Amino acid sequence: MSELTKVHLLRHGEVDNPRGVLYGRLPGYHLSDLGRAMAKRVAESVAERDIVTLTSSPLERARETAAPVAEVLGLEVGIDDRLIEAANVFEGQTFGVGDGSLRRARHWRHLRNPFRPSWGEPYVEIAARMRAAVDDARVAATGHEALLVSHQLPIWTFRSFVEGRRLWHDPRRRECSLASLTTVTFHGDTLVSVAYSEPAADLVPDLGDEFTAGA
Repeated sequence: MSELTKVHLLRHGEVDNPRGVLYGRLPGYHLSDLGRAMAKRVAESVAERDIVTLTSSPLERARETAAPVAEVLGLEVGIDDRLIEAANVFEGQTFGVGDGSLRRARHWRHLRNPFRPSWGEPYVEIAARMRAAVDDARVAATGHEALLVSHQLPIWTFRSFVEGRRLWHDPRRRECSLASLTTVTFHGDTLVSVAYSEPAADLVPDLGDEFTAGA
């Protein structure tokens, strides 16, 4: 048996969100037609990989992204609540630059500490639950590969943690595009490398400086 194990963290595809709300953990947000195309592209890109376990966040957009991967690999999709999107008090609201959200006094108390952050689940807690989920996937797939479907902020927070960077950051600087893969490789139980790829890069729209903390 190989001593190398890979765990792929897949961000879900584009979501049908015409109102542009920060949907977070809210139910009822599904992949758009483009998002389904992205999921299919990722499935094609991993079809020949040695993936033996597939696990998803419980949210619809993640499970829908996992579905074509499960089909091409012949695997069942497990659900792990630790892969869920970060909690956020602004769920259901628009919160982009210029929409007036920052001028509403009732929001100011949630914005007092961007380093924690004060508006949602602490970064250290996100990193801890994601590391635990990755470690369990590594054990389950020892000598092979695992794929976990999650969300941008949890994936980026985990990557920042294992690469030794600060956890607070500018959301516009996250390297975690729609339908991207962040791959961590272990030798035994030691993490030895982190890689990033975008199998659906040609399908991803230009989002500019859009605030994506709930993606």
